[in-house]
Amino acid sequence: MSDRISPNRKLSIRNHDREAAGLTYVYPVISRRAGGVSIGVNLNVNNACNWRCIYCQVPDLQRGAAPPVDLEKLRSELLGFMRDVLTGDFMERCVPEGARRLNDIALSGNGEPTSAREFAEVIDVIGEVRRHVEVPEEVKTVLITNGSLVHQHRVRDGLRRLRGINGEVWFKLDSVTREGRQRINDTRSGMGQVTTNLELAAHACPTWIQTCALALDGKPPSIAEQKAYLDFLALQVAGGTPLRGVLLYGLARLSHQPEAPRLSALPSAWLDDYADQIREIGLEVRVSA
Repeated sequence: MSDRISPNRKLSIRNHDREAAGLTYVYPVISRRAGGVSIGVNLNVNNACNWRCIYCQVPDLQRGAAPPVDLEKLRSELLGFMRDVLTGDFMERCVPEGARRLNDIALSGNGEPTSAREFAEVIDVIGEVRRHVEVPEEVKTVLITNGSLVHQHRVRDGLRRLRGINGEVWFKLDSVTREGRQRINDTRSGMGQVTTNLELAAHACPTWIQTCALALDGKPPSIAEQKAYLDFLALQVAGGTPLRGVLLYGLARLSHQPEAPRLSALPSAWLDDYADQIREIGLEVRVSA
């Protein structure tokens, strides 16, 4: 399958082309946060999402849900690609030295993956492929999600199945204020639902909060925004929500949204200082500048 990738085309952290492998659902990336090769599964092939984050790299993003998933095609693509990664020469041809390590299979792509009606069945397909090609047990299966649909029974069913294949949830939380969430994520979902969904996710499957910190019009998040975020995390810790920690990351790739000219990366020192404040609450933090 992956012979469609040119041997002269090396992957990089700045290239997350969903069509790199010439496939419909499966694509490879080098992930900053994962620290190696991540095999992406893109269910939102229509570039549709129920949010519109201003840092999103998806071109022609539209509001909506994932279209019906062809489970047999997904199974065939993932099976062929995983064989090339594990026993073929994909790593030598397409991955720079120092990054030739399979870290995870990640449900991410061009929109919210849990919006696919077949989400739980997709998890089953990934589990079947993992067993068939004998993916090493330590390789994780990661769901990168905005968490907005976790309260739905079909999604929670999928999360329970995900747990059984070394699964992790990366739950997006860029702001905890109404103004901040509208500004950064273009969503009106309230924090009551966010809190409920985060708790449901964390009890169904190991869960990390993932937070993108960036400068808007040259300014970092306000002191009030930072305090609200830290206070929210402290409440989760005090309430016993079993979080694994926080994945704090900065802006690394160009946004394809209208706000792109207004966005810039924060200094590494700012991210490190913010991470230290989160650690003081009692959570592990992994920083990707």
